[in-house]
Amino acid sequence: MVTLRLRQIRVTPGQRVILEDVIWQEFEAILDELGEHRNSRIAYNQGILEIMVPLPEHEKIKVIIGDLVKILLDELDLYWESLGSTTFKREDMAAGIEPDDCFYIQNYELMIGKERIDLSVDPPPDLAIEIDITSKTKASAYQALKVPEIWRYFQGKLEINLLQGDKYVKSETSLIFPNFGVIEEIPRFIEMAKTTGTTLTLRAFRQWVREYIATHKP
Repeated sequence: MVTLRLRQIRVTPGQRVILEDVIWQEFEAILDELGEHRNSRIAYNQGILEIMVPLPEHEKIKVIIGDLVKILLDELDLYWESLGSTTFKREDMAAGIEPDDCFYIQNYELMIGKERIDLSVDPPPDLAIEIDITSKTKASAYQALKVPEIWRYFQGKLEINLLQGDKYVKSETSLIFPNFGVIEEIPRFIEMAKTTGTTLTLRAFRQWVREYIATHKP
């Protein structure tokens, strides 16, 4: 039997490697070997481990969407804690995930000053953001960890998935931002950033949010 060390496996940006029959202890050992300071993302569910390295464009879109979410939260006077691509895992569910970005909103206070997350006692993030997710392993891991809302940006479109019972269903509206047409507006401002740049796009989005709030007051 030939044993390969993880450092011998090369994953190019935009590609992923799938390892099967990975027990929990091996998953933990792989996380330790990968370390915290890396550009790869992992997803683990029921013995299947995926390791993916995102493209630069993937990372840029992730940052823009995260910034747009922060503007919405700020203008709505909502508090939050962003944990980025933190590793979320639960041994009893045999699941682990590293989102492209994530936010604690309803439970933000519990995350203040937190250095380690233990999902056996801590709640999952209220919102997870994924760019170009086409992975059954990721979807199953999110389902096992019971993340209430996932935004998936793929090929210029935003898809919202809400956890209902034990499965995700597509939704036209966000639980967190029910009064905003984020499915239409998030892609629109991402496209704007490609021509006008990030700074002007974020300023324009903030102005749009303020005008929307002002004209839709009860």
